[in-house]
Amino acid sequence: MPITPETSQPSSPAPGLLEAGDWPAGVQAAFTSRSAGLSRPPFDEWNLGDHVGDSPQAVAGNRALLQQRLGARPVFLRQVHGTEVLELRTDSPDGLEADACWTAEPGLACTVMVADCLPLLLCAADGTSVAAVHAGWRGLLGLGGRGVLEVLCERWPAARTGAQRAGLRVWLGPCIGPQAFEVGAEVRRAYTESDPAAASAFTALPVQAGQAERSDRDGHREGKWLADLPGLARLRLSRLGIRLIEGNDGSPDWCTVSQSSRFFSHRRDAARLGSTGRMAASIWLD
Repeated sequence: MPITPETSQPSSPAPGLLEAGDWPAGVQAAFTSRSAGLSRPPFDEWNLGDHVGDSPQAVAGNRALLQQRLGARPVFLRQVHGTEVLELRTDSPDGLEADACWTAEPGLACTVMVADCLPLLLCAADGTSVAAVHAGWRGLLGLGGRGVLEVLCERWPAARTGAQRAGLRVWLGPCIGPQAFEVGAEVRRAYTESDPAAASAFTALPVQAGQAERSDRDGHREGKWLADLPGLARLRLSRLGIRLIEGNDGSPDWCTVSQSSRFFSHRRDAARLGSTGRMAASIWLD
């Protein structure tokens, strides 16, 4: 379903959960908001991150609530903004180091945590396998044009051939929007060196009245750009032959920075409040 503005009341399958995409029968997915949990400010209320300084008891309670509300066991990864991909099995513990995972086992929820980075949920064409990806700009970029999405397609049996990838369904979740994601020229250069088409996902940042930053001849802040993270992901997915993509289109309703009552945002809150919580995107087989 489309993420609705803060002033609206989105449909929710359980307290604090937002529906995440349209999937084949037997596949379920959800994205958590920041509400309906146990944590106190600045982690209020439903923080799922155990590495941000929140009370361990609150995090444990919030994770138990997630399992109860999903009706499946979420497996929490230790995400490092890299490209490692893991298969999840029934005995997979929390804390495995990876930024993407897949499974074909029912009742096991592929789960990634975010607070500005982009979550991607994926499903095989026949609905027998699912995957989740945590994609910040570093993990999405990777090295030599081989980022976390490319590695997933190498290792996930449901995505290794062109025909398989053409049938994949993908949902892009909320993340920092192109209105707020300021990056340096080195980020833009790294993307355009591996794919010149990525230039379309960057907008030169204009100098505002009263700002002291140096500007170029066109009045743009020297070396500063606004990056469209979901747009970059869509380009990567398209290059892989993946076409069935829904969810985040870069509009403000999907922006974790601007939608403060529903979403945690590291960039918005960490400097001001000292820390912030984490949301989760999960997909699983019934």
